[in-house]
Amino acid sequence: MNQNLGKYLIIGGLILIVVGSLVYFLCDKLNWLGKLPGDIRYENGNTKIYFPVATMILLSLLLNLVLYLIKRFF
Repeated sequence: MNQNLGKYLIIGGLILIVVGSLVYFLCDKLNWLGKLPGDIRYENGNTKIYFPVATMILLSLLLNLVLYLIKRFF
């Protein structure tokens, strides 16, 4: 096995721990996440459909930035 794979797994695990901790401790401050203008929400009686388009674009941009920085410095 390649030693770089182990390094990437450790870095990925640390990133997951940091993001999980932020979400756990800041959940009351992140209530805007999922309610961005551009998220599609449809409610009719018992039917609820939710497409978080803007939220997924924002998370995708942030994840790409993090991966770019990791790739550049490691």
